[in-house]
Amino acid sequence: MRTVIFDLDGTLADTSVDLINAANSCFRSLGLGEVLDPVADAAVAVRGGRMMLTTGFDRVGWEDAAEIDRQYPHLLSAYEQDVATHTYLYDGAMDAVETLKTNGFAVGICTNKPEKLARMVLSQLGVLDAFGSLIGADTLPVRKPDPEPLVQAALRAGGNPERCLLVGDSVTDLNTSRALGVPSVMVGFGPAGNAVADLQPDAIIQHFNDLPDVAHSLLG
Repeated sequence: MRTVIFDLDGTLADTSVDLINAANSCFRSLGLGEVLDPVADAAVAVRGGRMMLTTGFDRVGWEDAAEIDRQYPHLLSAYEQDVATHTYLYDGAMDAVETLKTNGFAVGICTNKPEKLARMVLSQLGVLDAFGSLIGADTLPVRKPDPEPLVQAALRAGGNPERCLLVGDSVTDLNTSRALGVPSVMVGFGPAGNAVADLQPDAIIQHFNDLPDVAHSLLG
């Protein structure tokens, strides 16, 4: 079965504000204030917790690299308390998922967000059951860009890894697709915007309405 696997943060959903709020709670606890901006730093947010902490500490000239490791569990705890207050699905996302399923595609999710948190986000958005698989950063011993999470996301969704594509928004997603030798589709409407064109993916979509046709084109 042909399979479409989705990244989560910045691809299916805009999770940036809730992520930045969790990071800023760490900075506030250290007396640094609101270091990250929910709008200007959206592209940083969807690259993960450690990237947010690294960016914030660099911004204020904090040179204790070990503080990132100390603060990361606190960031995850803060995020777990408030995963979806400001998070929303991108327009047309679930319509595209349902169209793909109607047309015989399996669908799943492969994210570098910890599985528990990804499951919480999807549950609170009311869409967890729409996907046949969910592979998070800690589901397997490896994470993207290793291809194994993508392989398992396709298999657990009931699909064929050799006939899958990954919809994402980052170089990590692109490299995951390339490592498996399958097509990559980038979203042009996430925090990365049109910069995804620099990655030269197999396709770029500007709205989820375009995804079913693109999937048919790339997977036959």
